[in-house]
Amino acid sequence: MSPGGPAVGVPSKLPRHVAIIMDGNGRWAQQRLLSRVFGHEKGSEAVRVVVRTCRELGIPLLTLYAFSTENWQRSAVEVEALMGLLRRFLEAERAEMLQTNIRLHVIGCIERLPSDVQQALRRTMADTAQNSALQLNLALSYGGRDDITRALRSIASLVREGRLNPESITEEVVAAHLDTRGMPDPDILIRTGGDMRISNFLLWQLAYTEIFVIPTLWPDFGRDQFLQVLNDFQSRQRRFGRA
Repeated sequence: MSPGGPAVGVPSKLPRHVAIIMDGNGRWAQQRLLSRVFGHEKGSEAVRVVVRTCRELGIPLLTLYAFSTENWQRSAVEVEALMGLLRRFLEAERAEMLQTNIRLHVIGCIERLPSDVQQALRRTMADTAQNSALQLNLALSYGGRDDITRALRSIASLVREGRLNPESITEEVVAAHLDTRGMPDPDILIRTGGDMRISNFLLWQLAYTEIFVIPTLWPDFGRDQFLQVLNDFQSRQRRFGRA
């Protein structure tokens, strides 16, 4: 929706879990002849808008694809800038998370992150562990294939130790060993930036998720566009393979 247009109404049927691939920070910056790092900084403002909107509407679970396993292949300068931005974001938003009853959780391989970022993440997760209005999942050093691979290794260890019969391995057993264990699968996946792919994000969990790909670059994604997606979700018929 263009700026100045009519406000988008609040939907009546809300998802339990929204997942977002926040794509387009680099392109947004390049279009303005700015550094990619500035695009990531601008994108953090969109994160605040979406988190606050989920909290306001009562959506209980939001998962943001913040840094993938493949993102480690970017230039050292960009990776270092992203890690610094993440640490500053956590430090700046910790007070608001506490005030607004938001719990932070991380999925992915946190051990690969710089020690100061790990420290900031663990502190924020500990400080917000008892909050219950919204769980904010940050997918950091996360890949869907890596998630499944680690789950299978864990299950294989149980079988080797004689604690699990191979015939007892069900979809529920696999799901219980993923990073999202105990969480409902996403009802909605939003990808900004227009690319028609899921980029190794939540490969198991997105089996029946409603997907919305929009051309808007992430730094320009705002409340009205988020509400429009939520309103469009109202008309989706979710059959889960049934007639």
